[in-house]
Amino acid sequence: MLTRPIGRVMLGMGVALLSAAGAFAHEGHTHDSKADSSAPERIVIAAAAGGSAAPATKGVTGQGNLKFKVLHTSKALPAAAMKGLNAAHGGFAVDRREGKGEIYFALPKVGIIRISADMNKIEVLPTDETMAATNMHNTTVWYGKESAAYLTFPGNQSNKVYTTTIEGGLLNTLDAPTSETPFDEATVSKYFADGGKFVPTDVEVLDKRFYVTTGYSPLDWVLTADVGTEGGISAAWTPFAFGGKGNGPGQFGTGHGITIAPDGKTITVADRANAEIESFDTTGKHLGKLDMPKGSLPCDIDYQSGYMIVGCLKGPNPDLGAPIYLVDDAGEIKSTIMIKEDLGLEKFIHIHNAVMVERDGKFYIIAQAWNPGDFAILEQVK
Repeated sequence: MLTRPIGRVMLGMGVALLSAAGAFAHEGHTHDSKADSSAPERIVIAAAAGGSAAPATKGVTGQGNLKFKVLHTSKALPAAAMKGLNAAHGGFAVDRREGKGEIYFALPKVGIIRISADMNKIEVLPTDETMAATNMHNTTVWYGKESAAYLTFPGNQSNKVYTTTIEGGLLNTLDAPTSETPFDEATVSKYFADGGKFVPTDVEVLDKRFYVTTGYSPLDWVLTADVGTEGGISAAWTPFAFGGKGNGPGQFGTGHGITIAPDGKTITVADRANAEIESFDTTGKHLGKLDMPKGSLPCDIDYQSGYMIVGCLKGPNPDLGAPIYLVDDAGEIKSTIMIKEDLGLEKFIHIHNAVMVERDGKFYIIAQAWNPGDFAILEQVK
């Protein structure tokens, strides 16, 4: 294991040490309503129904040069999105291609939602009914030949992985492994042979391969599938898997979120129950870990402009709501974002996902709360 002094982290390698771990039980929801997948509903933020998109709040949150205020709340969402907001249980992906910058996520009973690069328009995309009716636990943007872009979603309730066009058209559904699916690891083979459930919590794509976390199940291994783009999207499970349930090196209490580090070759997994960020190479070799502050329960990781963004389900003081940590490339927590405590958005008791983007020299954080669900966009105060 790679080690570094307390409070230091190597973002490029996704390897770090900070402090101690915590534990927090979590269960999923059940949704069975079907969604309207007709023409997209668009809303221009300035004309959002229901009043101001950013009502008066308590001010700013964060420290140093990384302080933020509310830019938009859930009032900025299209009316159709509101029927799924309270059950929000997913995450965001940013299309970081040059000239793009749109942000995608999904809501149960609603479908896929796109936020424009300038964050002044939000629209519900036409979404296949089988996807819209269930929960997409996170979102991934990835790219094929000639810069073709795709979205992939883990269906934690439907036990499937969905891939769509960037406009939301369903291209491929990867079904759960079965007792006939070959795996190198006897533990994984036995799990599915015994009828264990496949519960994907996140998906990343690297070198034409899906890496899928399964932390909402007793399995808790990262499974892999080969992905093809010739003549359409195809996906097939491979024998390779790594991780496993536990608290030892490279094991997960709950393998919740998975992200490729900025070096383009390190796989980082947010191990929520153990309050750790685990790092692996593409062979599954464990490279090290980031011990998050005690009680933080990290859900997922994002990377932007030399910062690691870590949204947490719970904070050291639960009464104050959950934090989003911004960790710099030198390895220090440079800012702690407290949406509930500092900005007065009372539903942000738990942070399920957060990403950060840079626009015209200013940072913006897009965050989602869980149980109850909520949505907000924060703007850096300069």
